Amino acid sequence: MPFLSAALDPLEVQQRFTHHLPIVENAQLQKIQVIRHKPGRRCLIEYELLNNHGQPITLIGKIRAKGTDFNSYELQKSLWQKGFADDSADGISVPQPVGIIPEWQMWLQRKVQGAIATQFLTQTNTIFLAKLIAEVAHKLHQTNIPPRRSHTMSDELRILNERIPLVIQQYPELKKRLEQILAASNHLGENTPELKNCGIHRDFYPDQVIINGSRLYLIDLDLYCEGNPAIDIGNFIGHIKEYSLRILGNSEALSDWETALTERFLQLTSDKFNTAIQSYVTLTLVRHIHISTQFLERRPFTEALLNLCEQRLHIAVLNHL
Repeated sequence: MPFLSAALDPLEVQQRFTHHLPIVENAQLQKIQVIRHKPGRRCLIEYELLNNHGQPITLIGKIRAKGTDFNSYELQKSLWQKGFADDSADGISVPQPVGIIPEWQMWLQRKVQGAIATQFLTQTNTIFLAKLIAEVAHKLHQTNIPPRRSHTMSDELRILNERIPLVIQQYPELKKRLEQILAASNHLGENTPELKNCGIHRDFYPDQVIINGSRLYLIDLDLYCEGNPAIDIGNFIGHIKEYSLRILGNSEALSDWETALTERFLQLTSDKFNTAIQSYVTLTLVRHIHISTQFLERRPFTEALLNLCEQRLHIAVLNHL
């Protein structure tokens, strides 16, 4: 990304912001910080500015190597205009999109203050947040903003059929168990009811919700697509179980959160979604088997994930030889 250096040059940044972003007109740049960088793919940059009243403005710039992500910008702009602004009565918002700098293949949004929902999972008296998060997902599902792509159960299973063989290559001693898990996952997916499709987040998990007092912000909608709304809830709960297994040593340690989230979502929709939610919880955990092998600090939990997936898929393992 040759333009990355320009996006980090204070003088260049000041000029581009003045030209492209009316919201920061006459504001002075104070600090630039790279938050996340995947070379050759994407970069996340934080810009701190002061307006002419001395008030801070913090922007998050998202650069994508393969081209400006106009779709995500337009989606966030549409959401902002359709009930997800900072002053929404229900307390559910998205960060304000502020503009695009095409030369840098970047779009920008205001940074929101608060803490990700993950930080609340192990705190006492936070179950009410699980219910609110179910409302966040449901609100997104009700927006009727036409997605530009879709994600079906076939896509979910395709991902598993690509990833699990990679784990087998890395751990050939687990071949039999992983093949059983994959076969059972395919069977589960093929027998899961698809009741309804709508716009979904598709990467909905605790890091994607920022909590600022009584207001919740939904972030990172890059994968927004048409799909079964059960995907979002199942994925969220699957991530909770994996986090609980890895951090607390027990996949059921946060079951109160999972129950509250599921029950509130079913109240808002229909009990018919429960079967699909549980299927997507399981498939998310199977996907985490591969994820666990990609991070050194998570590899010690691969075996526990296998055990959990076998249990949920009702695979009777007499021995692991």
